[in-house]
Amino acid sequence: MPVEFLTDEQAAAYAAYHGAPSRTELERFFFLDDADRELIESKRRAHNRLGFAAQLTTARYLGVFLDDPTSVPPEVVDYLAEQLDIGDPSVLKVYGEWENTRLEHVRELRRVLEYREFAEAEGELRERVDARAWTTGEGPKALFDAASGWLRERRVLLPGVTTLTRLVASVREAANQRLWDTLYGMLSVGQRAVLDSLLTVPPGERVSELDRLRRGPVRVSGPQMRRALERAEEIAGLGMGALDVSGIPPRRLAELSRYGVDGKASLLRRHSDARRLATLLATTVYLTSRAVDAALDLLEVLIATKLLARAERESAKEKLKTLPRVERASAKLATAFQVVFDTTSEQVDTDTGEIAPPKVESLEGMWAAIEQVVPRHELAAAIAALFELTPPLDSDADEAWRAMLVNRFGTVRPFLRLLVAVVDFDATPEGEAVLCVLLSLPELMGRKKVGPAEIDAGLLTGSWRRLVLSAPHLEPGTVDWKAYTFCVLEHLHRMLRSKQVFARNSSKWGDPRAKLLAGEAWQQARPTVLASLNLPGEAGGHLAARAALLDGTYQEVAGRAPDNAQIVFDDDGRLHFAALEPEPKPASLLDLRAAVNAMLPRVDLPEVLLEVFSWTGADQAFTSITGGEARLRDLHVTIAALLVAQGCNVGYTPVLGSVDALKYGRLSHVDQTYLRLATYRAANAALISHQASIGLAQSWGGGLVASVDGMRFVVPVPSVYARPNPKYFGRRGGATWLNMINDQAAGLGGKVVAGTPRDSLYVLDVLYDRDGGKRPEMIVTDTASYSDIVFGLLTLAGFAYAPQLADLPDQKMWRIDRAADYGAFQDAARGRIDLARIERHWEDILRIIGSIHTGAVRAYDVIRMLSRDGRPTPLGDAIAHYGRIAKTLHILRLADEPGYRRQIKVQANLQEGRHALARKIFHGRAGQLYQRYQDGMEDQIGALGLVLNALVLFNTRYMDAAVQQLREDGFDVRDEDVARLSPFVRHHVNMLGRYSFQLPDLPGGLRPLRAPDTTDDA
Repeated sequence: MPVEFLTDEQAAAYAAYHGAPSRTELERFFFLDDADRELIESKRRAHNRLGFAAQLTTARYLGVFLDDPTSVPPEVVDYLAEQLDIGDPSVLKVYGEWENTRLEHVRELRRVLEYREFAEAEGELRERVDARAWTTGEGPKALFDAASGWLRERRVLLPGVTTLTRLVASVREAANQRLWDTLYGMLSVGQRAVLDSLLTVPPGERVSELDRLRRGPVRVSGPQMRRALERAEEIAGLGMGALDVSGIPPRRLAELSRYGVDGKASLLRRHSDARRLATLLATTVYLTSRAVDAALDLLEVLIATKLLARAERESAKEKLKTLPRVERASAKLATAFQVVFDTTSEQVDTDTGEIAPPKVESLEGMWAAIEQVVPRHELAAAIAALFELTPPLDSDADEAWRAMLVNRFGTVRPFLRLLVAVVDFDATPEGEAVLCVLLSLPELMGRKKVGPAEIDAGLLTGSWRRLVLSAPHLEPGTVDWKAYTFCVLEHLHRMLRSKQVFARNSSKWGDPRAKLLAGEAWQQARPTVLASLNLPGEAGGHLAARAALLDGTYQEVAGRAPDNAQIVFDDDGRLHFAALEPEPKPASLLDLRAAVNAMLPRVDLPEVLLEVFSWTGADQAFTSITGGEARLRDLHVTIAALLVAQGCNVGYTPVLGSVDALKYGRLSHVDQTYLRLATYRAANAALISHQASIGLAQSWGGGLVASVDGMRFVVPVPSVYARPNPKYFGRRGGATWLNMINDQAAGLGGKVVAGTPRDSLYVLDVLYDRDGGKRPEMIVTDTASYSDIVFGLLTLAGFAYAPQLADLPDQKMWRIDRAADYGAFQDAARGRIDLARIERHWEDILRIIGSIHTGAVRAYDVIRMLSRDGRPTPLGDAIAHYGRIAKTLHILRLADEPGYRRQIKVQANLQEGRHALARKIFHGRAGQLYQRYQDGMEDQIGALGLVLNALVLFNTRYMDAAVQQLREDGFDVRDEDVARLSPFVRHHVNMLGRYSFQLPDLPGGLRPLRAPDTTDDA
């Protein structure tokens, strides 16, 4: 059983000082409170007091007592001596000379502080590690760190490193085996045979059945839709989705399924029966719902892009083609009718006012006048052309493209029957009519005659009524069932997106209402949620306080408005802002930037990663998907190479090398086994934490302000997960990386979404799903992320939402008191907030935000659920009214505080700088994303995000060292200039060609800085 999962450096750092503790650690572990001082003051001499204090705080920090007290870092000794008023910290050396004194102090501390031996807590620790290993599946290093932390917190003296590693390894191995045995025990003999058959390669085929089934659809077409449904039907037919796996921790089931989805069939065959079949069971359970997800993803994009959007485009093209004929016919008709008006109307002399009779007195005379300008046969042809080329008067703007849509019935014919057979649809009361009709469509297909009584005429909105009931080719008493089918599909598409129709056997397209906390579950979670979000159970007092805040803010800002040159009101009372003047760049700032940038050492990008790994241990987050321990030497080198290959979008070729760590087979194995979204996120958490500890990053901000924005990628390969948008992607499809960065320049996480949807649908999910770092308090976004419902949800979740509101005059300001006089804002505050509406829905509002806060449901699904056809539901409207309070406060602050506007702009610019650096890193293959599946997109963008954070961390640490060096050298370094330095520089980093993977010895922890006056050519 492998237990050597710690490197030599990590083993040496266990229960020992590894460099000086940070300032935060000093204040947390080495601060002496009154009880500590009482113990210490009983010692007579200064060296005894200092030595005793060192033993006490070291036990608190490391979990052990020191054999050699003089090994305490000088920073710790100085911090303790300062608290004890000991002027000469070097007296600690005297303490180290008296072994009996040290042993006596250790015995006293163990007795007074009630420290226990490891043997007394070993059983409890095993249970703790077992529970964590069973529920999380964390790697051995994470479990080891958690175990040592648990021991320190409970004042248990740490055992030897080998003892603890063996305990963690054995408990983790037992938890894994129990997981496999539990899943294996759920299977009958027949089910085991079915699962094993998935690993076989059928005669004449090149891949196993598992490989075939785990490949989802990529192209958008009717035949592909049918194949996607057949795949979902086949996977469901395996019967594994019916097994009750609710007793298995979801995270463990997900990890097993990820291994089954990504791992090679040949590797799976080599495992024991229990492990192999457990993995296959988890994989098929995952694929059972995921295959339906994929089919409905395809259906949604097929209807949106290949049917509706294409019909609209083709209809518009046809209109353009007919435009010359329409123009000519219209001109002839206009000319003829001008003659009619001129010849049949009374003539008025504008000078004298005299009225003369019409020029002609008979119909024949009128026609004679007309035919002088337009022959009668041409006029008849023009009228016929207009009847042919223009819709009837009672038509609508959609009729032309809907009529064209009916001609594309061949696209949907292949899969309609299968759709209702494979997908277990259900609906809310609002969607029941559409669902009922959808289920009945197969009965109508192919019939020669369908009567009006056989359809639901209530669904025939707009031009669908004419197309279904009155099409020219219809026999009397029949309807066009093809047009009716597309009418139903248009309704289905809209209701699937709003979750009014949903799929019970799908995770992504399921019913979000079923996931909301309810009943006993909500009652149990409610107190914790309210305390966590600082929300009251009853709305009355809370809303009164919000109303008073809004009223008071209006009064204060209105009082300062006459002297505020940054705002003006137009004739309609609408608010306008003056443009923000750019911040001046003093010569001292330009000189500092030039000096700091010149001092940065030149490196290859892989060297950046390797050095950052040595600082942070982030490479330890890359654990094997198989659950086993890493048995590869120089694994960190292979991981760095793969991060460059993926993050730079250049593939394996530029990073291949002659050493084992850089050979193709090794790269391919580690890529499939160690790199995945979960390990990227764990590694990123280590980088975020390290970034926050650097003084320069702290001068930029406290980590409590963050922004969320999207970075667009063209996806030139066929993919269901790429959507069209000519503005960003040209003629291709694309995807968006919606990512979050804090004011310390650390990327906190992100999400890949198809196309360019409104960011507002995903912002809250990104906030709640961050990789690490402090929870931001203020959130900056662009206008695309704005809506009143999002304002309400973010405010309820405890965030200060600060979107950049473009075209502010079009943004309505809101008030509660109709009678209040708000001075200059009187006309701008034309909307009214209904507090009674909020109060009526308060309990449901709490349940909604509580479900999002606890992770029971995605905010994306909730926001979709709260809106129907672009209009909010009653509950959505109540949340929007609550959000309008915060929105108006935000606008008032924008109007009153130029510094607030500038803070928002600075954070938005920070995100733009990060995206610019990301573009430079992701330079291969024209910066386009060649991943067909969402998992692949998330993995590659996860690699990009990690490389980006590593480079920013590298720059930040070296820039911090450069600033310190410049201060020591007497350079004019001003704090206000330091706060404006940017870590998004790249001139010193090689990202092109072949790379160096050699990390030099760094005796001082960092490379030597270059001279401040060094040129780039030096």
